[in-house]
Amino acid sequence: MCGIVGVLGRHEVAPVILEALRRLEYRGYDSAGIAAVNAGRLDRRHAVGKLVNLSDLLVHDPLVGRAGIGHTRWATHGAATVANAHPHRAGPVAVVHNGIIENYRALRGELHAAGYEQESETDTETVVQLTRRHLDAGMSPVDAAFATLDRLEGAFALAFLFEGEDDLMVAARKGSPLAVGHGDGEIFVGSDAIALAPLTDRITYLEEGDRAVLTRGSVEIRDADGRLVNRAVARIEMDQARVEKAGYKHFMAKEIAEQPRVLAGALEHYLAPEGGLLLPEALDFDGVDRLVLVACGTAHYACHVAKYWFEQLAGLPCEIDIASEFRYRAPPLSDRTLAVFVSQSGETADTLAALRHVEGQVRQSVAVVNVPTSSIAREAGLALPIHAGAEIGVASTKAFTAQLLVLALMALRAGAQRGRLDAGRMEEHLAALRSLPGLMNATLALDGEIAAAAGELAPATDVLFLGRGPMYPLALEGALKLKEISYIHAEGYAAGELKHGPIALIDTHVPVVVLAPHDALFAKTLSNMQEVMARGGKVLLVTDGAGLNAGADGTWRQITLPEVPDLIAPLIYAVPAQLLAYHAAVAKGTDVDQPRNLAKSVTVE
Repeated sequence: MCGIVGVLGRHEVAPVILEALRRLEYRGYDSAGIAAVNAGRLDRRHAVGKLVNLSDLLVHDPLVGRAGIGHTRWATHGAATVANAHPHRAGPVAVVHNGIIENYRALRGELHAAGYEQESETDTETVVQLTRRHLDAGMSPVDAAFATLDRLEGAFALAFLFEGEDDLMVAARKGSPLAVGHGDGEIFVGSDAIALAPLTDRITYLEEGDRAVLTRGSVEIRDADGRLVNRAVARIEMDQARVEKAGYKHFMAKEIAEQPRVLAGALEHYLAPEGGLLLPEALDFDGVDRLVLVACGTAHYACHVAKYWFEQLAGLPCEIDIASEFRYRAPPLSDRTLAVFVSQSGETADTLAALRHVEGQVRQSVAVVNVPTSSIAREAGLALPIHAGAEIGVASTKAFTAQLLVLALMALRAGAQRGRLDAGRMEEHLAALRSLPGLMNATLALDGEIAAAAGELAPATDVLFLGRGPMYPLALEGALKLKEISYIHAEGYAAGELKHGPIALIDTHVPVVVLAPHDALFAKTLSNMQEVMARGGKVLLVTDGAGLNAGADGTWRQITLPEVPDLIAPLIYAVPAQLLAYHAAVAKGTDVDQPRNLAKSVTVE
């Protein structure tokens, strides 16, 4: 979601903060701003739209100072306007904020009664006005910030900057991530390690409820109870090339192309050279009678695929839950339940809240995450990194297939421990997984053919995706990708549900993408496809050679993938779904990497 950068530096901070904010653009935003203190004087600049607008403003109206805070805002309370852009300022204090202050209306009423009026529509301005009120009452900057924090309800990451204080910043987090970076005579704050990577490789992650008082020479952190605490300094290895486009037009195109290498790296991490799984011994399915998989968005569809694997390979009853609904339905849990939480960022607010909800109620909590230092990774009983590397495009691609790979490995471990997989079957499945990088490269070689099909999909206003078995969640994921970045209305359905409603939508103007490997369910999918074509529907059939020979008659277009074992079919069929969405978006001229209204990491409910 929104991005925060703070710098107590040795040089002019505006250019440094602007560059750091550029590295946070992938999170999604609609306005941006910077505040700085120079010779004791606090000043700020902010602009609506892309960072180039703020950059242009700074050329014509420079901002001077070696202490500053910056922000990219994704509108929640109030539209994307200059008045609503961060940093917010009230007299001698400026604030940047990620999250939502849930009690801002009550606080605003209290401030209004005391004569403090707001200039914006945001909940954040309540924070800065409340801090100003405490300063007016004679409090020190640190005490004023802490007194304000004591009054706030909701989720937030905050950084405070004060007039007259060239060497002071206050930072705090509750429910929204924030990290402190340690430099040589400099201190940095960031909502994402990617933003700080060019500045330092030494990071301290604030824990839930932490408050930090920062100067260039010191970091003082207090926990939620006000006690002084020591938080570890972690060394972050950030490959700079992984956050550049490397010659590709879009990050999404680069990340789709990276999938064979990403999966090969993950396989090297989790499979022994001589064969066998290298998953942690702590991942134990003995005594587990139910699995709960919890996630949001694309990660939820990865869980949906995994449900088939866990039930078919391990005979383990499995539930999938959307994280934003999970804890509100009061799910029954027990000490024989294993709960798995899947998140690319490891900071997804609803998934993190669901993880906290099950604490003490389940046998084990397992995080499947891309960021091993994230909140979800740190708070789960066991974390399994997916090793996808930094994913910048908002629409998840390589993280999705890497999540699928780790979940497949977990299902194999469960099958073996529960006596459902003998050594021969296990080796067959592991051989299939080892073949993934090569098969995915072969699939990526169909890019031109898929682009041509996507060009014909692009004019459509509605598209349906159909699949059976594990291809059903792939249909859901394909539809999500298409609507995320091309803004074409798309829906995914289980093919057998066609006659229960969706078939009413079929006409010559609604393309239907059918994901149908030649597996045990192919004949049934073929029957559903025939029903579509009998009503004038245009079918784009995504299948393999055997499926093409058995069922391509009458289809509008075909994409022929390699024939693959059932276990890995979802990972291979994810590629054409991604490329269809990507090329349709390019054809329509949309903002592929930063689609409208979307953020990469949703860190508020």
